[in-house]
Amino acid sequence: MFQNTKCECGHQNHIGTVLCESCGKPLGEELLSDEPLEMRYDGVARRSQKANPNFIDKIWNFFSSVKIAVYLIIITLLASILGTIFRQENLLNEDPATYYEIQHGTIGKIYYMLGLSHTYESWWYTTLLVMIGTSLVVCSLDRVLPLYRALSKQQIRKHLRFILRQKVVYQAQISGDETKIVSALGEHLKKKRYRVHMDGTALLAEKNRFSRWGPYINHIGLILFLLAVLARSIPGFQMDMYVAVQQGQTVEIEGTSYYIKNEQFTVDYYTDDELPDALKGTARAKLYETKAVLYECTANCNNVTQEPVLKEVDRHDIVMNDPLIYEGLKAYQSGFDATPRLEAVKPVIINKETGEEYGPFELEIRNPKTSFEVGPYKLELHSQFMEFAIGENGEPTTLSREPNAPAYLFILSGPELKAGGEPYLYFPNQIDKLQFNQDALNRPIADRFEIKVNGMENVKLSGPTTYLNIRKDKALPYIWIGATISMIGLIMGFYWHHRRIWLRVDRGELSLGAHTNKNFYGMRSDVAWALGKAGIEVDPKSLDNGGNKT
Repeated sequence: MFQNTKCECGHQNHIGTVLCESCGKPLGEELLSDEPLEMRYDGVARRSQKANPNFIDKIWNFFSSVKIAVYLIIITLLASILGTIFRQENLLNEDPATYYEIQHGTIGKIYYMLGLSHTYESWWYTTLLVMIGTSLVVCSLDRVLPLYRALSKQQIRKHLRFILRQKVVYQAQISGDETKIVSALGEHLKKKRYRVHMDGTALLAEKNRFSRWGPYINHIGLILFLLAVLARSIPGFQMDMYVAVQQGQTVEIEGTSYYIKNEQFTVDYYTDDELPDALKGTARAKLYETKAVLYECTANCNNVTQEPVLKEVDRHDIVMNDPLIYEGLKAYQSGFDATPRLEAVKPVIINKETGEEYGPFELEIRNPKTSFEVGPYKLELHSQFMEFAIGENGEPTTLSREPNAPAYLFILSGPELKAGGEPYLYFPNQIDKLQFNQDALNRPIADRFEIKVNGMENVKLSGPTTYLNIRKDKALPYIWIGATISMIGLIMGFYWHHRRIWLRVDRGELSLGAHTNKNFYGMRSDVAWALGKAGIEVDPKSLDNGGNKT
């Protein structure tokens, strides 16, 4: 990858290396400088510093840049903020195509058109996460390999210029047995938990080397974290949805083989004596509970013509912060609606011209049949609108999947009707019938026929509706593992400091250089203490290298 040059010590060095990888002698332009050495990778060249990079190298250089990584993180954070301005689509029970404009006006419409309503599932957000992950991998490989090479093959006897261009430097003339003095210094440094290596009158003392790997362990944790987040886009890996279940109803949990039943819903309200004066006379829920039963489909699960075969697998009384939990699936109590809703009606068909009445027939609000035989007449369900509205194009539409204003478009065929039938829009709720003027919408057939309910005995109302938040997240354990590994790396890097001391004695002259990646004050104190124990009194402040000591 790099060309090689040879140092006077005999070691082959890569072009781009600023220090000899063996003896530490400054090379190239560094040889002419008197400033303290850049010791981040002990001068070992990185791939991103390669001369004349090819296309692959340029891509590598792009992702190995810390500046690029910071930009990507900032862009992702801004995108995440935009995704929290309004509710995301996966948290809605309404049609997103109309919800944002109705709730938030023009800004909401623009928000939906730009695709920000599903930010976290969008391709561009996923691309940003992939680019951050790629940057973490490339940044780590670009730096950890040179660092490993530098630290794993450290030479004990370093070049004199390498020692004297450290930030902590000491030089003095000594007398006596040089080997014993060096050994004594080594023994004192061991008391400071340094690992000491000797080569005659040269010494290398080192401690807390493991802290240098902290940033890369942090990167490993972040990469695992990002992979777990991306895994949430895999079908069945993560779920966060809401279901509305009326009392006595059993509904399917979409995307799973499970069904959940609301056996009974109860709500307890505060009394006026328990409420402050400002809230007296208002209905405030103290406790609401869903007696829920979870079923698993064992047969006919995707068969639309046959009822699914269900097997009970769990039951639990769901209250706030006490969900039903089964094999990673969690059902939280989210809310409720105690307002009675139409569950079914039994309307009749009236021929206004003859006064004859046919029926009744049973019409379920949520899951109606598609065809009805009523006397000589036949009703074919053409369209169903759970919350009826007139769209911008003048056509009927629905605002949500909840039966807030249900309407049914039937094709009515039979005697005195055109061949092929005629359309009839029916509103089960009397208030909706008046609000949308059912007779005006159905003219001219409304002058001859009417579909209506005769009396409340033909109306079936539902019990309270419970809203459950269904969650399943197989990625969550890996997210926590990644976060834990990342935190371990941060702690290693922040609270421990890699300290190294190089010493050599040449013809009675002691030369000492020391380096740490953090806390040079502590480094100087260690050196002064060890020298003092060896009988060489030194002021720690005098060890600070302000320039060339040679």
